Amino acid sequence: MTQVEKHVVALSGGKDSTCLALMLMEREPRDYLFLCTPTGNEPEAMFAHWRELGKLLGSPVCPIMKPGGLKSVIAEQRMIPNFRARFCTRILKIEPYRAFLALNTPITSYVGLRADEKGRAGGAYGDIPGVTMRFPLREWGMTVTDVWSYLDARNVTIPRRTDCNWCYHQRIGEWYLFWTEDVEGWLEGEAIENERGSTFRSPGRDTWPVSMKNLRETFENGRIPKSAERELNPIRQSGACRVCTL
Repeated sequence: MTQVEKHVVALSGGKDSTCLALMLMEREPRDYLFLCTPTGNEPEAMFAHWRELGKLLGSPVCPIMKPGGLKSVIAEQRMIPNFRARFCTRILKIEPYRAFLALNTPITSYVGLRADEKGRAGGAYGDIPGVTMRFPLREWGMTVTDVWSYLDARNVTIPRRTDCNWCYHQRIGEWYLFWTEDVEGWLEGEAIENERGSTFRSPGRDTWPVSMKNLRETFENGRIPKSAERELNPIRQSGACRVCTL
């Protein structure tokens, strides 16, 4: 008996994957599976975006998530991820998505890579038997300007942050806004740093304190990053998402 091919759209929730999902429903309507791979450490605005996007698509965005999320992975690995050890991306995003694809062949996976970022790879999934990879934004010649124009015309907004609250790669202004917006989440990060004896921020990256505890105390004493205001209204960058993509 011939198996029916499935069609899955990988939704990080950023501008490109959001644009891709909406355009596919317009240009190539079919029964898609819309999936995301949350770490459980994203800002609430990101989960709200996935819920709203599900309404726009007429189909919920379903999470593929490791039980316990980022916190459980840190506990299992007995260390905090950093730029040399990005096990968080591998364990929480790449491996679960590979497993899903392998169990649901034949399947086509649609990924939101644009025509103006040809040097960027779209995930190591094409080697799985029965998996076909497609990059429709590239096929359609969509650039970052085209993506933003499409979303603006439909009044679709993208959250300021689409990655983890504790992401080691974030800028100091983003750390400051995280502290002002989610003190509970911040203190939880402090507790993990204290338990593990290491920090989410990389030493030597800038002149600010490395540990979340010392960084919080600096903020509480009135020192505010000059970039904090810019982070509230970020420039629309053409580069790739930070580190956590499918």
